[in-house]
Amino acid sequence: MNATIDLLKTRRSAPALSLMEPGPTPAELETLLTAASRVPDHGKLAPFRFVVFQGEARMRASEIIAEVFTKAHPEADADQLRIEGKRLALAPLVVAVVSRAGPNEKIPEWEQVLTSGAVCMNLIVAANALGFATVWLTEWYAYDRAVLDRFGLAASEKIAGFVHIGRNAMARDDRPRPALADIVTTFGA
Repeated sequence: MNATIDLLKTRRSAPALSLMEPGPTPAELETLLTAASRVPDHGKLAPFRFVVFQGEARMRASEIIAEVFTKAHPEADADQLRIEGKRLALAPLVVAVVSRAGPNEKIPEWEQVLTSGAVCMNLIVAANALGFATVWLTEWYAYDRAVLDRFGLAASEKIAGFVHIGRNAMARDDRPRPALADIVTTFGA
C-alpha cells in the first residue's frame, strides 16, 4: 500500500474539544488552502472561498454566534451560552469553506456544490497528511443568516463546512463503516 491510500483508509475525525495547539504555521496554512483548492471544478468557476478563523478572531466569531443564539433563545441557561460562546474557539484553526454555487448557463449548480464538498475533504486530507487532526462540522450557525451576514457572507453564499484543525495525540476508535456489499452495485450484473 502507499501512504496516501493508508491515510484515506485510516483517517478519522477528532472531537473539536480535543484539538490542541499548535495549529498550522502560516506556511502550513498556505499549503493546506492550496491543496484544498485543487479540486474538480467544471468550468473553472471556483465556486468556493475560505474564511479563516485563528487567534483572537476565533473568540470574536464565537461571541457573534453566542449573541445570535441568545437573541433567538432568551430562555437559554448559562451552560448553553457557554457552549455557544466557544463554538469556533475550540481548535487552534477553523477554516470555513464557503460555497458560492449559483446559476450558470453551462455548469449545473449541483456540480458547483459538490466542488465545495470536495474542497472540504481535500482540506481534511491535507491537514491529516501534515500530522494534524480535523473535524468537519456545520452546526446550526452554518445555516443562520444572521451569523453568516456577520461573518461577511453574501446573501447567495452558504457554508459547506467549518473545518477545525489542531493536534490530537489521543487514539481515536474508528466508527462502523458500511460494508461494500451494502453500498456497491454493478450495472448490468
